[in-house]
Amino acid sequence: MAEKKVRLAVVGVGNCASSLIQGIYYYKEKGLEAVKGVMFPDIGGYHPWDVEVVAAWDVDARKVGKDVAEAIFAPPNCTTVFYPNVPKTGVTVRRGKTLDGCASHMREYPEGRTFVLSDQKEDELEDVVAVLKDTGADVLINYVPVGSEEAARFYAEACLKAGVAFVNAMPTFIVSDRQWGERFAKEGIPAVGDDIKSQVGATIVHRTLAQLMIDRGVPIKRTYQLNFGGNTDFLNMLARERLKTKKVSKTEAVSSLIPYDLGEENIHIGPSDYVPWLKDNKIAYIRLEGELFGGVPMYIELKLSVEDSPNSAGSAMDAIRCAKLAKDRGIGGPLLSISAYTMKHPPEQYPDWKARQMVLEFIEGKRER
Repeated sequence: MAEKKVRLAVVGVGNCASSLIQGIYYYKEKGLEAVKGVMFPDIGGYHPWDVEVVAAWDVDARKVGKDVAEAIFAPPNCTTVFYPNVPKTGVTVRRGKTLDGCASHMREYPEGRTFVLSDQKEDELEDVVAVLKDTGADVLINYVPVGSEEAARFYAEACLKAGVAFVNAMPTFIVSDRQWGERFAKEGIPAVGDDIKSQVGATIVHRTLAQLMIDRGVPIKRTYQLNFGGNTDFLNMLARERLKTKKVSKTEAVSSLIPYDLGEENIHIGPSDYVPWLKDNKIAYIRLEGELFGGVPMYIELKLSVEDSPNSAGSAMDAIRCAKLAKDRGIGGPLLSISAYTMKHPPEQYPDWKARQMVLEFIEGKRER
């Protein structure tokens, strides 16, 4: 029996893509018995090592024209290298469409920390569609920078025209947008999104603490989440005008669990600053203030430190495989279960325990989407 493969196209060969692709070969070599670190080892017969990159796009001169195996380690990527011996893939990174994918302020920073735009000819929509069809891509994952609204929709449109499942790891609202969701449903194409929620990141920890207080009868009065790091994502987000959907996505991921309105002034969740020497390490400070029995005040305050991109790669790996499984089953449109479990701004929000149960039901074929 032939091996089952998930043929993956990647848009944005940055830190997240680097971790994801390293992970394919890491788990292929180590096996899941020796090492863990994944939420769903087997999704419909697909394992992490069954994902195969067949196409890739980027805008950086140090990546365009290179084999994916080389590009994932090129500057300005700065994430942990946990599998350095990624073999040549035979897939060359193509010049993506820049559109709004590079904030103007990023040109003011040293080349080692920012994007260096390639002068190669950009692929147009028809080029991207042709590549997706020619390579037989099953799924495309969108890793364009935060605030790249036009670029994200450009690749979503390409998926619709090529019949390729779409995983939107960024906070442009596509899968959670009713009109876009209906388009994917009409074309019979699976879609997962929006804005990847890491395995144990700031959002899932904040949601868990909020749910704990709610379940224990402690009213939440105020809360904040402050994040900073040193990768290009945090550098890009210094342009506050690019953060509108990101802030909404992160805030709603937490506020959707709270059954009362805190008031806008009592909840603050969002990226805060860029600290270059942190590289791909992300620091989050989270505080929740509440009232115990008798109205006596209390608070929880914590610091979370994670390597940002590997933390997201586990969720991405699950989203990709679920998208492929849906495609195998002829299911189109937004996948509610895996979106709720792995994304901050899914079409429908559910408590994480419920979302996980829904994903298991989907994998087992007991739930359509």
